[in-house]
Amino acid sequence: MDNAQLPLVIRRVKQAVKPFKTPVVTEISRQKDPFRVLVSCILSLRTRDEVTDLASRRLFALADTPQTMLELKPKQIEKAIYPAAFFRNKSRSLLELCRELIETYAGKVPDSIDELLKLKGVGRKTANLTVILGYGGFGICVDTHVHRISNRWGYIKTRSADESEMALRQKLPKRYWKGYNDLLVTFGQNICKPLSPLCSQCSVSDTCEQVGVGRCR
Repeated sequence: MDNAQLPLVIRRVKQAVKPFKTPVVTEISRQKDPFRVLVSCILSLRTRDEVTDLASRRLFALADTPQTMLELKPKQIEKAIYPAAFFRNKSRSLLELCRELIETYAGKVPDSIDELLKLKGVGRKTANLTVILGYGGFGICVDTHVHRISNRWGYIKTRSADESEMALRQKLPKRYWKGYNDLLVTFGQNICKPLSPLCSQCSVSDTCEQVGVGRCR
């Protein structure tokens, strides 16, 4: 697949994912609060959307600013976010992150990827998504779905999520950057699955190179 085919592919994928739920971090971002976006991004790592949703709701009911979060004890955060993956580590990371936000950024979430990457527990995926959803800025958030599907299509050829981000920054037209993650996450969770993707139901199968696909349905 190349850039000449990309507009058609994007249109078809948008149509295909309409019946499915929007990723939970995107739903949380509708409150226009970068702190909630950042925290929910961290909670979502290696965690199913439905767990992230409930964990975020419970945590934000207790604290929804860096200042109020620091008033909580680690055990309170752990209880609120359980059973999110690595909930104990995430609890400690969130408290350290909130301290950094207050001490270095006057309690405000940075609006640049470079500054966000300096924060405890923040990687490139989280930094990009916070800039995109928290501030409406430009970034390319690459998670396992974006990495897998972009390579499966034959659009890029990379070995890791970080490599995929850099390749997409070079190749993907900027008008698609903000929505690319949301689109491919929903598509990857429901149709272009990691194992045995639903190729017989896929609206872009005619342009997909099916790289790495063994068995499909």
